[in-house]
Amino acid sequence: MDQTLQLAFRIAIVWAAGFLLAVAVRALLPDQAGFTLAGHESTLFIPYSRAGFWTCMLAALTVTVLVVFRAALADIGWSTLK
Repeated sequence: MDQTLQLAFRIAIVWAAGFLLAVAVRALLPDQAGFTLAGHESTLFIPYSRAGFWTCMLAALTVTVLVVFRAALADIGWSTLK
């Protein structure tokens, strides 16, 4: 139970930091600055603020998955991860 509480606390910290960083990136970067992806029929403008926001969210999700995977391996008895 102690390890489960630690895992939940770590995941909550990672997500809180990810959301705070994503909101800060979204607030600091202007919506007019960005990059354009050109296709055959149309173009797509992606602001830096939106790309930064989703990058921070993807990082938080990745860390969460890695922490859960490590805890699952430790639960089945793989002792090299401790």
